[in-house]
Amino acid sequence: MKSTNIRKGNIVRIKGTLYRVLTMAHVTPGKGRAHVQTKLRNLMDGSQTEIRFRSEDDVEKVALDTKSMQYLYNDSSGYHFMDTETYDQAALAQDVLGENMQYLVPDAVVRTEWFEGKPVGIELPVAVDLKVVETAPGIKDSTASAQRKPATLETGLVVQVPSFIQEGEVVRVSTLDGSYLGRAT
Repeated sequence: MKSTNIRKGNIVRIKGTLYRVLTMAHVTPGKGRAHVQTKLRNLMDGSQTEIRFRSEDDVEKVALDTKSMQYLYNDSSGYHFMDTETYDQAALAQDVLGENMQYLVPDAVVRTEWFEGKPVGIELPVAVDLKVVETAPGIKDSTASAQRKPATLETGLVVQVPSFIQEGEVVRVSTLDGSYLGRAT
């Protein structure tokens, strides 16, 4: 595909290495040629890089296989997932998963991404429900106003929540930007 067709979330192969597109901007300067500025994450080692493509450059888009897998546990060899159909297990390294693990609790079922028989990442849902384990006491008679306070969730993620949220409550959090969306129902 042409570099101008690159979109956020695409998987591309550059010089034999797979990358996920994190951001993409089509830049048209007043002088000179237009180009596509991308921020990419290497799927094998988790490192990030920025690459500029000319508008006429061709980029190889790669399709990944997906499997529904259950997150089991983590240890020194990585995060372990089990295929919900075959019960096969696979481990993914911390640097490959990045900050995604802040949104997963054990027993959660997610879609894992595979390339040539190797797991290369996970697909998170748009929002997840997590329990508040630590936060400042609520303010009496407070409503859903602009007052916010930090709350630590069961995975260690810290989000800003309204002042009426108490410890032990379950809140819905966006996996796109880590923001509070509301109480879980």
